[in-house]
Amino acid sequence: MVTRLVVLISGSGSNLLDLLERCEEHPEAGLTVVAVGADCEAAGLDHARSRNISTFVVPLSSFSSREEWGENLGEEIEAYSPDVVVLSGFMKLLPPGVVGRFAPGMINTHPAYLPEFPGAHAVADQIRAGVNQAGASVISVDDGVDTGPILARQRVPVEASDSVESLHDRIKIVERQLLWQVLTQGDKLATVPQGEDSST
Repeated sequence: MVTRLVVLISGSGSNLLDLLERCEEHPEAGLTVVAVGADCEAAGLDHARSRNISTFVVPLSSFSSREEWGENLGEEIEAYSPDVVVLSGFMKLLPPGVVGRFAPGMINTHPAYLPEFPGAHAVADQIRAGVNQAGASVISVDDGVDTGPILARQRVPVEASDSVESLHDRIKIVERQLLWQVLTQGDKLATVPQGEDSST
């Protein structure tokens, strides 16, 4: 049984690359990335193209409304018949119609210990708040901003010398581990009870 993944990105695709390499190194996991999509001509698409994996780009600016954009994005995703849609550094908020089309099989990684520090600037927010424990999470996407059911999460210590960049680099390592853990679970979308960390 093969689990078909469509991955959505907006940037360099470092987490995508890690996922692709894990899929290659562990064929027994039964995971295959069948397509990678983006909202712009993202550099990370090259990770897919170099492996002859299909790619697609659906820019928000090409449509008159977010809903129209979402409908077209949904059609592109649906064309690959995914079992799971992975948002991996995808920086656009999806319209409810797209979420409803693929939920609960649409998951997202986030660089904080949700529900703490939701939003696009989570790492910088954690640095500014002076916390000594940051985190990483994987959630099932809903219509809110990082409010969906928590599938996995883990604390990441903050060091006194940390910058946004150095903390984010360490969080990404944990994000990648948690994403792989969720994707390879027998029951992929079983939620983690509030207050519990995921083992890696």
